[in-house]
Amino acid sequence: MACSASVEENRRKAAAGIHAAATRGANIICLQELYATRYFCDKESYDSFALAEHIPGVVTEELQVLAGKLNVVLIASLFEKLDSGIYFNTAAVIDANGSYLGKYRKNHIPDDPGFYEKFYFSPGDTGYQVFTTRFARIGVLICWDQWYPEAARITSLMGAEILFYPTAIGWSDSQSMEVNSEQYQAWLTVQRSHAITNGVHVVAVNRTGREEDMQFWGGSFVSNPFGTILYQAPHDKEDISVVPIDLSESDFYRTHWPFMRDRRIDTYQPIVNRYIKS
Repeated sequence: MACSASVEENRRKAAAGIHAAATRGANIICLQELYATRYFCDKESYDSFALAEHIPGVVTEELQVLAGKLNVVLIASLFEKLDSGIYFNTAAVIDANGSYLGKYRKNHIPDDPGFYEKFYFSPGDTGYQVFTTRFARIGVLICWDQWYPEAARITSLMGAEILFYPTAIGWSDSQSMEVNSEQYQAWLTVQRSHAITNGVHVVAVNRTGREEDMQFWGGSFVSNPFGTILYQAPHDKEDISVVPIDLSESDFYRTHWPFMRDRRIDTYQPIVNRYIKS
């Protein structure tokens, strides 16, 4: 969805979208990164810290009631305040009976023009997380995490059947369409590769709409465990879609393409180094 400057309006719109998706038969509903606000990380402003909230807290409690009423699992990405001066980019997970299952705090924090997240967020301290919900074991990673194969691999090894990526990424007006297109294709390709190498479904949920000089590119998608796109959202309009997922496909693809079997874990120690000098 596209976000306005009104937090209450964004929350109402998200709740309406949750109702609409549930009516269409959705079991697991994932909201985009920082769904309740505009993407405030486009600039460094102390005023934006007032947008943060406690998790669990008032907002998650409201979502718990909604999840229980509609019998759906909710993944909600929020700006979390732990204590004075300690903030995280956090996804809360709520089960279909309304129970709060826990949270994942974003591990990889970017700091680029238009994405000044290190100003706002501490690096995540929850470790990677898998949540056992009524409908599936799900792993939740957030936006910049999606570029790191290590995050997808670890979460998959922990038992995730589906990887969800709440996201906020877009095209800058200062870039050419060629550059913008290349960036989107890279975003799509790297996440499809996580699906293939881990044999799991991948669901990426990105915001759309214009904010300042950024056109968020939408393009949310669902990939099967071999990288086939089952659904892809438009770039320039809001959309709600319910996509059937067959969890048994993971067993099929992992059996016929046994990447997990053939991993040489005895050779991977160098990956824990920042740099390896040759």
